[in-house]
Amino acid sequence: MPPSDPAPWILLRGLTREAGHWGDFLPLLAQAVAPHAVHAIDLPGNGERWRERSPSSVVTLMESMRATLRERGMEPPYRLLGLSLGAMVCVAWAQAHPREVQVAVLVNTSLRPFSPFHERLMPRSWPVLAKLLKPRASPVDAESAILELTSTVVRSDVERAKLLAHWVELRQRHPVSRANAVRQLLAAARYRAPSGAPPVPLLIVGTRGDRLVSPRCSETLAKQWSRTLVQHEGAGHDLPLDDPAWLVQRVRECG
Repeated sequence: MPPSDPAPWILLRGLTREAGHWGDFLPLLAQAVAPHAVHAIDLPGNGERWRERSPSSVVTLMESMRATLRERGMEPPYRLLGLSLGAMVCVAWAQAHPREVQVAVLVNTSLRPFSPFHERLMPRSWPVLAKLLKPRASPVDAESAILELTSTVVRSDVERAKLLAHWVELRQRHPVSRANAVRQLLAAARYRAPSGAPPVPLLIVGTRGDRLVSPRCSETLAKQWSRTLVQHEGAGHDLPLDDPAWLVQRVRECG
């Protein structure tokens, strides 16, 4: 990418999710931030990269993302937006390679050593995650459980069925292995964030309706790092799904 081009936005999803899960948020963001390009990149083991072995280290995931972008001819600097595990990758990136990052938006992430385990992964989610890791979990049952856990929006039967059909199709096209899911969980559990904020502009975004990660995680992180926190009052963990327009506006305010 020529240096004169505006820094692109790089979007990174979370545990076992892929570019196809950004849904309506992706075109809305692309329209709002033009002329900055928007690229949704899959982590190794997810999406188009489902056949690859997923690293069990956030730092290794980050370095894989850097290599992928360079292979595609996209040179830094970048603007990063990460959700959950994807936000951990953004933190590692901004810490290790701050000159490559113009800004980072961290959505519903949770970081050691600032938050305890029961806040980083709330107990109500444990039975659902255990169910998802079963070798013969039904795609429909799995995606229904994920929707229930990560979204608070009340949908009509038609809207819900359409969304689940899309997610099931993604799961069947790009089946994330149980081993890769476990390695991604390990990566998230093991990652230890720096005590101070990475030396780049940061926006921390949380949702008060999150049933997977406690909203206190974003609050604690913003306080620890003395960085701006914005919180959605009602959305669930999957904020880009529940209120894409609201998140687009927060990203636009980053400049």
